[in-house]
Amino acid sequence: MSGIPVLTAEGDCIARAWENALVTLYNSGCDIKTQYDKPDDPPSKDATMIITVHDPLAEPMIHRDLPGGFEELQEYVMEVCEGIKDHCVRDPEDPNDTRWEYTYHQRLFKYEVPTLDPTDQIERICRQLAETPFTRRAQAITWKVWEDNACYDPACLQSVWCRITQHEDERVLSMNVRFRSNDAYKAAFMNIFALVQLQQKIARRISELSGTPVQPGRYCHMADSFHIYGFNLAEFEGRFLGAIEKRTFQQRTMRYEDVREIMEEARPTILEKARKMGRTP
Repeated sequence: MSGIPVLTAEGDCIARAWENALVTLYNSGCDIKTQYDKPDDPPSKDATMIITVHDPLAEPMIHRDLPGGFEELQEYVMEVCEGIKDHCVRDPEDPNDTRWEYTYHQRLFKYEVPTLDPTDQIERICRQLAETPFTRRAQAITWKVWEDNACYDPACLQSVWCRITQHEDERVLSMNVRFRSNDAYKAAFMNIFALVQLQQKIARRISELSGTPVQPGRYCHMADSFHIYGFNLAEFEGRFLGAIEKRTFQQRTMRYEDVREIMEEARPTILEKARKMGRTP
């Protein structure tokens, strides 16, 4: 194949789909340098990847090789779905403000265009689908062409697209997300897990608006560049691939239901930590 390979992976649950995607990437991805490499770093494994999670709420949802721990995973979910760090985003009109360029929550729930009021794109998706479940227009974007083409750290997540179909006696919400760039080993699991929580949130809101239950359906995660950085390859080979050789899938994963209470109990600590983060440049 010429050019960057296009690979696919799937799984019945988040943990299996993510694991399958990493193995597929390692075995079939191309070798390529990145803008973040040091002179002696080996090339990254890279591919355009399409991951399908057939039942995103199926257990086991959590892979033991997730980056960070349970509190970090809960913190990221709250960052994406609740906006606990939106106050950390810099003022684009202030060149001396060195805070974050964006949060996904801010771009999805309070998308700002010069001269217009902020737009809650997720609420708009919910209202569109409550009125017309089969519309193809229910999407949210993050890219700001007037900012992101020149900023230091542009958004990796690019869009969220949703549609409702009838499956037997229930309505299901399918969701597609697209990333321009996605660190497969050190970020993608948390991205997928948090965005599935967003998918649940959208399904609940549509149910509320329409008066008819909607359940989360399949989740599709697309990345233009799905990569394992070269400087992480030795760790990946020893830790991740080594675990696959030595442990069963059940030993490599865990049920979200078994750790949900632990994660929820961390909320006050997480909120206090977020509150103290950069309110000023």
